[in-house]
Amino acid sequence: MNAEPADQIRLLDVQALDVRLSQLAHKRKSLPEHAELDSLSKDLTQLRDLLIAAQTEESDTAREQTKAEQDVDQVRQRAVRDQQRLDSGAVSSPKDLENLQRELTSLAKRQGDLEDVVLEVMERRESAAERVAELTERVSSVQAKTDDAAARRNAATGEIDAEVAGLEKDRAVVVGAMPADLVALYEKIRAKTGDVGAAKLYQRRCMGCQIELDLAEVNEIKAAARDKVVRHENCGRILVRTADSGI
Repeated sequence: MNAEPADQIRLLDVQALDVRLSQLAHKRKSLPEHAELDSLSKDLTQLRDLLIAAQTEESDTAREQTKAEQDVDQVRQRAVRDQQRLDSGAVSSPKDLENLQRELTSLAKRQGDLEDVVLEVMERRESAAERVAELTERVSSVQAKTDDAAARRNAATGEIDAEVAGLEKDRAVVVGAMPADLVALYEKIRAKTGDVGAAKLYQRRCMGCQIELDLAEVNEIKAAARDKVVRHENCGRILVRTADSGI
């Protein structure tokens, strides 16, 4: 393939732009905020799960407390009715009086036991409520850290994306002024090597693979026309000849 020496030199400009674009892509992917957000997301998910569990426990104990208080109230009301019957004198039979008094004693014990249950449930509900408050605060704290990290990430990616847009515009201008077949060869080689498609030949050394050309290859390049697109036998990259190539 042949191409004007000036177009071959432009390949170095394109290569420099592509190197910078690759660096920016790596920088964008490697922003520390990404790892920070991943860690915070895991923490937030775990804390939210714990919060839901605590809220469920608080809700369950609230219902349990209501039920226990209703049980106490029922026993208390029954005891009040029995005491009223006893005080009214409506029960005159000694046996009925004895049974009524025995029932009042039993109800008093039952009421005491149920009130103990209410206190125990209230303690568990209070503990659950404290846990909910604690976890709510922790979720809010981690969410704030997440929002801050996301803002920093967005700011950083915004700066990178703006630079990338400018570089891509510059690249399009340079490439648009070059022969399509030369650009296609460069892109093919760059895709194969994974980074560099064209390298400067400096003091008989390929700046792509950093290997010095042997004498035979130097003589071959010397003999090649200036518009001949030459490639390094070792790495396959296009060698761009300049005034300091040493040939």
